[in-house]
Amino acid sequence: METTKNNQNAEKYFNNGGRKYDLQDFLGAIADYTRALELNPELAEAYNNRGLAKASLEDFVGAIDDYTRAIELEPRFSEAYNNRGFSKANLQDYTGAITDFSKAIEINPDFTKAYVNLGAAKGRIQDYSGLIAEFTKVIEINPKDSTAYYNRGLTKFHLDDYNGAVTDFSKAIELDHKFTSAYFNRGVVKLILDQNNSGLLDLYKAKYYGDSSAAEVIKRYCH
Repeated sequence: METTKNNQNAEKYFNNGGRKYDLQDFLGAIADYTRALELNPELAEAYNNRGLAKASLEDFVGAIDDYTRAIELEPRFSEAYNNRGFSKANLQDYTGAITDFSKAIEINPDFTKAYVNLGAAKGRIQDYSGLIAEFTKVIEINPKDSTAYYNRGLTKFHLDDYNGAVTDFSKAIELDHKFTSAYFNRGVVKLILDQNNSGLLDLYKAKYYGDSSAAEVIKRYCH
């Protein structure tokens, strides 16, 4: 009976922690998740969620400890691997982050956020071909992910694959016709390719949708 009561009370604290987290009361959330774990130390999700609250307060070391405990309790907890990888990346442990994101994907091959995070970590170590590969996997999972096309286009832009960048920015715009940054970057790439009229048209679009930096580029090319 005592165990059942503890578990019920732990669930109440766990739910309270979730509500406080949603309200960005991260200290309050940590306190409630801690109380839940005192009552039921086997709540892997409470460790994971307390880690999220700690990470929100930039306590990435403490967050990693919580994610690690969650993984010990549930070895196939893909979200905990992804979250631990994110905290490691914030501590510039990109190799460790890549390992965790890769494990999250191994457990859940459709985990889009983990692919994005893996790509970002690879970008940090200048593995740009790896970065493109991860965004491509995101697109394979969700062909309507305009941000994945945009980010892949940015990477191709960085690698001087201008035609490839234009293709990806165009797809992002096709999916989201108000994608301001995609218009801006496609415009810049077209100017590099001497497609001035089309490039300026994109920059005017970006300006129309609120990109103030587009006006400066337009001014340089029109005077």
